[in-house]
Amino acid sequence: MEWFSDGDYWLGRMVFQRGLALVYFVAFLSSVNQFRALIGEHGLLPVPRFVAAVPFRRSPSIFHLHYSDRFFASVAWTGVALSATVAAGAADSVPLWASMLMWAVLWVLYLSIVNVGQTWYGFMWESLLVEAGFLAIFLGNEDTAPPVLVLFLLSWLLFRLEFGAGLIKVRGDPCWRDLTCLYYHHETQPMPGPFTWFFHHLPKPLHRVEVAANHVAQLGAPVLLFAPQPVASVAAGFIIVTQLWLIASGNFAWLNWLAVLLAVTAIDGARAAAVLPLPEPRAFAAPPAWYQGVVISVTVLVAVLSYWPVRNLLSRHQVMNYSFNPLHLVNTYGAFGSIERVRHEIVIEGTDEPEISDDTVWKEYEFRGKPGDVRRLPPQVAPYHLRFDWMMWFAAISPAYAVPWFAAFLVKLLDNDPVALKLVRGNPFPTAPPTFLRARLYRYRFTDRHELRRSRAWWQRTLVGEYVPAVMKAPPAQNWSGGEGPG
Repeated sequence: MEWFSDGDYWLGRMVFQRGLALVYFVAFLSSVNQFRALIGEHGLLPVPRFVAAVPFRRSPSIFHLHYSDRFFASVAWTGVALSATVAAGAADSVPLWASMLMWAVLWVLYLSIVNVGQTWYGFMWESLLVEAGFLAIFLGNEDTAPPVLVLFLLSWLLFRLEFGAGLIKVRGDPCWRDLTCLYYHHETQPMPGPFTWFFHHLPKPLHRVEVAANHVAQLGAPVLLFAPQPVASVAAGFIIVTQLWLIASGNFAWLNWLAVLLAVTAIDGARAAAVLPLPEPRAFAAPPAWYQGVVISVTVLVAVLSYWPVRNLLSRHQVMNYSFNPLHLVNTYGAFGSIERVRHEIVIEGTDEPEISDDTVWKEYEFRGKPGDVRRLPPQVAPYHLRFDWMMWFAAISPAYAVPWFAAFLVKLLDNDPVALKLVRGNPFPTAPPTFLRARLYRYRFTDRHELRRSRAWWQRTLVGEYVPAVMKAPPAQNWSGGEGPG
């Protein structure tokens, strides 16, 4: 068996590495912009409180050694700078050991952030980035032939991502089996995008085709990734097309872009060069013996750690998006095992009036990404990740998601806290804090074409009830019973 490819996969490796560096760039940048409000010393879920309660062995991070907001910012900005440098090709301009070190530093820095990020970093694409980033350390640079074993591990990662998501669907909500889930999902997904309204209004037969194509992409194509070429390339191409469809239809941070990059590594570059005007692969030097030993050792490690996700895939009680070890290596993945039929949104309102009456004027806080103003077209956010907006979607499904942090957020709004206010799109009380806040639960649905033409509104909303009753500066945790929830 040849463990290093002469030239068939050099292009896929280059695209994957440059693309992964850009994903790292976006991930670190989103941490720079949001950490103070979410996990900073005075954030909603402070890191110092977390590291005091959780030992290093359960959540390894450099922030167990020291934490301050300034130090965290330094770490995140280092990640931004290093990932930008790698995306520009710096890792291909240094010796192999130095290239691997650059990728290893990116991995350690982001793993350290994820492991203290708590709720805000519990999304599947965070673990996916950590796992993909670990494998990237051992892919080599342009002076080294692509290691076939690491390419296989990347396909194994893509298989678990897609196949796990496919299994959780067919084992879960019956609408995936009768092909009707996309009657609802475009409208109820966590973060709609600028084209989601149009996807929602596609004919129902086409929605059924979407679901069927999703099953093929997640249950059929991943198996073919391990078939001989060109079958593997065709399977990877089909996965890429479906991921681009998902990118157009919603905002899922960098999840879909990472899936595209993983699929690119399975494409046979030699066959692609036969139909595309691509440069000839360069001649590669023989890989050093130490590097071959490292690649084999990593392959053995992943093989051993694969026991737990394989067992989970075979289980009738499959869990999704779970890490079996604190390094987030060889995880299990899955998404949307159940689909919401109705969209609920939490709308936070404030007033500066000294007393509440039937005539009180309430002003809404508008969020950066999640629906609020019915006339605002949902923005394109991905691959950037608005962590607070995503958690607000979960909180609308059940108040239990919001218990650890929602009351603290209301307290900060009552103080006009400038850091917390960066989580929202604007402050309706720029000169003085509000005297009262409340949160209300609404049912949102997309307008139809006639309603859009008449009202110029993308959404229609109906009040469901109080989520949090009106509260003053006194700690709202004493006044909040958790709301009615969405039913």
